[in-house]
Amino acid sequence: MNTKIAYTLSMLLVTAGASAHAGRPLAIDDADPVDRGQFEFEAGGVYEHDSDCKHWDFPFGLTYGAFRGAEIGIGFGGQFEERTERFAERGEEECVREHSLCDLVVGAKWQFLESCPLGARHAIAPSVKFPTADDEKELGSGKTDYDVTWIASRSIGEKAGVHLNVGYSWIGGSDDDILHYGMAVDYQVLETVQWVGEVFAEQETSSGADTVVQYNTGFRWNPAENLTLDIAGGSKISGDAPDFTATVGMTWAFGLGSNEMKGAN
Repeated sequence: MNTKIAYTLSMLLVTAGASAHAGRPLAIDDADPVDRGQFEFEAGGVYEHDSDCKHWDFPFGLTYGAFRGAEIGIGFGGQFEERTERFAERGEEECVREHSLCDLVVGAKWQFLESCPLGARHAIAPSVKFPTADDEKELGSGKTDYDVTWIASRSIGEKAGVHLNVGYSWIGGSDDDILHYGMAVDYQVLETVQWVGEVFAEQETSSGADTVVQYNTGFRWNPAENLTLDIAGGSKISGDAPDFTATVGMTWAFGLGSNEMKGAN
């Protein structure tokens, strides 16, 4: 699996806003920041599998609504990987197991436009990834990376929403920066159950590598007013990406702000 693509995907998963519409369990984010004075804590597990590698991430994050229309957040976690490595000089294969902290990610989101002529909300989300993962074990880039993403969200009736992301990642110490983009859709199936789905792509800008395209789909369930549980699974459509991905997690909202979960209505 392309390690630079994996690092960028991990950064997106850790920093994706945890809300009632986009964000967990997807990589695509929504344009709605956390309400002022409100905290959102999210945690979960992510599993990725391809032909010779199994990878587990255990991310958690905390986001705070710093003021109206803007949030700040931090993401961290741990990871474990089991992969097959081939040693040409010995003509042998060996199963290697490694574990490490994840990279530390600090980010923000600013909704600079609440409604454009097309009825969409627009936001900018910058983030910085610090190299706290062990790059010697091939579980991190070992460099500080930067990302900025434009986000647009639009409601469709009372039950559905569409979210678009376009972003650019500057990979520290490398000429192969990454352009990433995608779309997510959500639909309120029941009062407390929401279906979500996404398609997203990533492209190294200078290497000429094939574009990586993936999809995810799943559900969110609100068993309580401020608690959201989620589950999703997906796979690659094209490019060097995991054959299968799955995630499960939760989002808990609390604090001084409104107790209502953010929505598109």
